[in-house]
Amino acid sequence: MTKVAVGIDIGGTSTKIGAVDENGRIHFQSKLTTNRYSDFQTFIKVIAKTINRELNEGVQYLELIGVGIGAPHGVRKTGNIEYASNLPWKGILPLRELLEEELDVKVLVTNDANAAAIGEKVFGGAKEMKDFVMITLGTGLGSAIYTNNQLVEGFEGFAGELGHVIYNHNNGRHCRCGRRGCLETYVSATGIKRTVYKLLADHFTNSDLRGLSFNELSTTMITDAAKKGDPIALEAFDYTGRVLGSKLAETVHHTNPEAIFLLGGLSKAGDYIFKPTKEYMEQHLMGVFQNKVQILPSQMLGASAAVLGAAGMLWNSLENQMFSV
Repeated sequence: MTKVAVGIDIGGTSTKIGAVDENGRIHFQSKLTTNRYSDFQTFIKVIAKTINRELNEGVQYLELIGVGIGAPHGVRKTGNIEYASNLPWKGILPLRELLEEELDVKVLVTNDANAAAIGEKVFGGAKEMKDFVMITLGTGLGSAIYTNNQLVEGFEGFAGELGHVIYNHNNGRHCRCGRRGCLETYVSATGIKRTVYKLLADHFTNSDLRGLSFNELSTTMITDAAKKGDPIALEAFDYTGRVLGSKLAETVHHTNPEAIFLLGGLSKAGDYIFKPTKEYMEQHLMGVFQNKVQILPSQMLGASAAVLGAAGMLWNSLENQMFSV
């Protein structure tokens, strides 16, 4: 039998499930539509049924040792999801308690960015690093910090919320958290779309992006337009990199990391986002920090990255227990 940890990534649109062995090999993957389920307990029962079906009817050589879950506002200490703004269920959700009842195995919960950072540490490019920052650039902006080989969680598990530091204090963009000017309203897949529409409104420049609705527009379209030299797309990436770079400089001053990893849909734009981010970050750094911090793409590429990260949390926990005995 091959021992596996199941990694679960709960997102506002979809939930990904996969079984991962200690070497990072994925043995099965499934996907659910998150907002299809209006009742949270029903959603948990469907997750458990999916896992049991794969183990009992599909890949029968696997032994489940536990489950790791990354979710918006997931809290390790309580095992709950607490007041997530982009999930269909509100309030405090007893995620760990319900899933442990269904599966009778250990379940660990954290927020999605922390899970990504742990995955990068266990399976990705941060294996040999003690100090690094993970930035996830999806619908919103998530972040996590490793210092002295330890994930920084804070008193209640919400440390490292870089997406909700304020970038624009003067009537900034509205955020789903209820405030205005949060970083993720400028730097995320949604943020760059908002920037494109602002630029289209402010300029008469010809652009392939004109005529597209907000829901039709994607980061892939913006990247493809930039590759063709589209001025609106190029300026949108430059502006996004300027905003991100300035805030990453502040993060470097706070944490002094060896590297900053970017993961998620917007990071797939490659140099269009990496180059301006690095350039503007260096401009805002004190001399003692300049040209010392790498900005790197995550080595956990593809749709499986979030699953690897969540499962990596469980494997990391078991490894730490072995060394602490």
